[in-house]
Amino acid sequence: MYFEGIIIAIVTFLTIGIFHPIVIKTEYHFGTRPWWLFLLGGIASVVAALFTKNTVVSAFLGILGASFLWSIGELFEQRKRVEKGWFPKKPRTKK
Repeated sequence: MYFEGIIIAIVTFLTIGIFHPIVIKTEYHFGTRPWWLFLLGGIASVVAALFTKNTVVSAFLGILGASFLWSIGELFEQRKRVEKGWFPKKPRTKK
């Protein structure tokens, strides 16, 4: 039997599930400023996927890269959701 498809499906599901709270926490603590870190992570993952021979590992890197790149848009959308009051806004600290 071949398990590559099932493994890739599970990895996809878990990666999307992990990135959802990462985007929420990143926007809460840092705003949209770290978007470029998602860009670098996405580019690095996609390029690494191009040079990886193993199908499952290459698929994982491609999924990871796509998730990083998709998260850039979600980071800015999360800011809008916070402005609408759908998610909590980080309180300002007094100095």
